[in-house]
Amino acid sequence: MRRIGTVRSPYRAAESVPKGLGTKHEAEGVLEIEAEFEAGLQDIEGFSHLYVLWVFHQAQGYELFSVHPIDPQPHGVFSTRSPQRPSPIGLTVVRLLRREGRNLVVLGVDMVDGTPILDIKPYLSSVPPTELKRGWMTEAEKRRG
Repeated sequence: MRRIGTVRSPYRAAESVPKGLGTKHEAEGVLEIEAEFEAGLQDIEGFSHLYVLWVFHQAQGYELFSVHPIDPQPHGVFSTRSPQRPSPIGLTVVRLLRREGRNLVVLGVDMVDGTPILDIKPYLSSVPPTELKRGWMTEAEKRRG
């Protein structure tokens, strides 16, 4: 894997990133792409949203079970977004606001400042909202609701 850029975010520590039931990620940030990869941004302006693959660079070790902020029951790490993963890769969907040279100004960052970016892809969902399932989160939200 190669770092293609760095996230610039208002969050300086993982604890400051909003989490929990109903959380909306509305912070603005910048995806700073390394100069050698700038040409790869050609035509990106035509997409409203992007997938950003990144590294949980501050995570230490991993746990196969995780307790989520909205549910006290442990869940398998692969059914959560926990940073404590065997391969600490994060995935976020952001709204592309604009491109400024090799910088992408985006809305919806949930990463800390300085997070390494592994890849960017246009967001294209083929799953209709009526078919989308939220797994254990649906029941946890009902219990809290």
